[in-house]
Amino acid sequence: MAREVNLVPDVKNEMLKALKIRNYTLFVCIVVAIASVSIALIFWLIANGQQAALSAKKSTLDTMSATLNSYSDLDEFLTVKDQLGNVSNLTQNKKLVSRTFSILPVLIPTGADTINISNLDVDLSTDQPTLTINAQADAGEEPLIDYRVLEAFKKSMQFMRYDYGRYVDKKGATIPSYCIIENGLDGAVFNDPDRGNFAYWTINAEGCKPSSDTKAEDYQLETYLDVPVVKIWRTPQLSEWYAQGKANLDGQVKDVEHFESACITYAGNIPSGSDTPTWTPPSNENCRLVPNTSEGEPGIEISDSSNGRDDSNKLVLRFSATINIAPEVYKFTNTHMLAFPPDGRRNVTDSYVQIQSIFKERAADCEENDTECKSNTNGGN
Repeated sequence: MAREVNLVPDVKNEMLKALKIRNYTLFVCIVVAIASVSIALIFWLIANGQQAALSAKKSTLDTMSATLNSYSDLDEFLTVKDQLGNVSNLTQNKKLVSRTFSILPVLIPTGADTINISNLDVDLSTDQPTLTINAQADAGEEPLIDYRVLEAFKKSMQFMRYDYGRYVDKKGATIPSYCIIENGLDGAVFNDPDRGNFAYWTINAEGCKPSSDTKAEDYQLETYLDVPVVKIWRTPQLSEWYAQGKANLDGQVKDVEHFESACITYAGNIPSGSDTPTWTPPSNENCRLVPNTSEGEPGIEISDSSNGRDDSNKLVLRFSATINIAPEVYKFTNTHMLAFPPDGRRNVTDSYVQIQSIFKERAADCEENDTECKSNTNGGN
């Protein structure tokens, strides 16, 4: 039987193992060193490349800046560019103070019991527009108590509403405002005594043609001031449109040119035994012409009142008042704005000329010997 004899001492074996470990460790160190150098080289190349790119960009920018600054009209160009950039913001924030004259006939009562303004101040500088007036109340009918006129004037504010929106064609496309004629030559809103208010659409004018799905021939043309126009009802003809399948009981209208209100929505109900629905516009607190204050108080404040004599020597009640007006009324972007008086949701048809009757010279102070005028009570004329 053959036998093997290990002639290598144990210490030699340990030395061989140590040499193997040393060689392996050295190899790993060399590999790590090479990798580190490679990574460092890559980072160096990246850093120097970025710096070179930045230097090139800076040189390009310097050249472009020098060229730009050499233009003689640069200041004017930058001014115009800045203003053009602000056009959108200016449009959104623009307010139309002229709308005061369209809401005055709604705010101020006329007739036997009248209120005349001697001074009017319109403040649009804050988020809450206000009208401050110096006025006089005159009770022209029995009982001749001018305080009653003022009290009715105050209480009527909560029932006044406003409305705005857009006119659309049969496909629901918005008709530009400059294509719509809403007032006649006398300034009055177009009105049919039986069917309500309407407007004219100058359908053949430049930029006023209907959407691509319809043609001018698809509409019933009329003539106004020798111009072809289409009559569009602002007061919806819901019963007629419902019978034609162009309106539903939710007040939604389609396939007919009409006015889309931002405030007034209609609900229909078919009474028992009838095929014709009745329509009721629900109350909308968001469209109050004279909103309450932030504390929930009425939007009108009477600051003082006293007796006086008007230019006909009649006894009248002088007073000062500040009235809140809904901010939406004056916004330029809210188009086709109209106001409604307290006696129902009908559009105002007063001519702008009638505004003249609202203003009157301030009543004179009471004379020393005028005991009726200087009394604390007001019994009329």
